[in-house]
Amino acid sequence: MREKRLKVVFSPAAVRDVEGLDTTAAIPLVKDIQVYLEARPVPFGKSRIKKLAGFAPPLFRLRSGDFRAYYRICGDEVVILAVTQRKNRDRRPKRIAEERRSY
Repeated sequence: MREKRLKVVFSPAAVRDVEGLDTTAAIPLVKDIQVYLEARPVPFGKSRIKKLAGFAPPLFRLRSGDFRAYYRICGDEVVILAVTQRKNRDRRPKRIAEERRSY
């Protein structure tokens, strides 16, 4: 039996974040997002995915090299909210929580 695949959708802010990256950094990041989030977007064992504490609805983070992709799962869609560099990882989730967008 084949596992159900989810649709990955980028928010406008995430599109701007990815477009601002170099091509050499953006391609592996987008590939990781596609591979990991279409098939299994929730953490399982020791993985690159982490559920962040203190966020409602739940907020997840995918680690890809020096970049982090923050996303939420909405039904059969995975919505990428933001992409940041590792050094800026603490600021962006706080802004996502403050914006309180319902994706």
